[in-house]
Amino acid sequence: MMRACFHVDSVICDMDGVVTNTMPDHYHAWKVIFKEEGLSVTYEDIYKREGQPGLSSVKEIFRDYRRDFDHQAAVNILKRKEELFKTIVRARFILGARTFLKSLRKNNIRLALVTGTSHHEVHKILPSSVRDLFTTIITGNDVKRGKPHPEPYLKSLKTLKIKPSQAVVIENAPFGIRSAKRAGLRCLALETSLPKKYLGEADMVFSSIRELRERTDFVARPLFQKSELS
Repeated sequence: MMRACFHVDSVICDMDGVVTNTMPDHYHAWKVIFKEEGLSVTYEDIYKREGQPGLSSVKEIFRDYRRDFDHQAAVNILKRKEELFKTIVRARFILGARTFLKSLRKNNIRLALVTGTSHHEVHKILPSSVRDLFTTIITGNDVKRGKPHPEPYLKSLKTLKIKPSQAVVIENAPFGIRSAKRAGLRCLALETSLPKKYLGEADMVFSSIRELRERTDFVARPLFQKSELS
């Protein structure tokens, strides 16, 4: 099998589903709070919206279930969900994620993290040994428009001071993939949360980090090529 080779300055990662495995806790919290509202949400309802701003998720789920949407009620639902999530979340990692990130850094490839999670929660979930691997971390607090808007990934590029051609994104959710592609980035997807049928906008899809490592090579490239200086 041919291996794909990516000559990059940086690899930009989503957090949930790529580095950490806290989506089950998000799902449980959403399910409990929506049940209090009389809605029985499904796995797909929550996982396909991963990375989306919480209020947008509430609005869309109310629409899908043909319920009247009230902004203030949605704010209250999101607040209750976030409070419950904080009490149940556990720091768990995607199998092979930390070893993979360390190998990229060892090979002189910079890392960036782009997540819809708040700055506070990122620091709570990620130990400093993992946070310190990233040159930059863009959280939900750092942008006005979350995924699938390209702003989160565009901001990471601006912070890294690189062009889209100098990086590749690793995602696991449809909105994250769309955000990366709209920012002009190549995007690799992992089936850690959803099957391949939901990840069709990605350039390549892998069942796990192990398969990703078996089928790809990441090679550090000079920050500026001659063609980019002319």
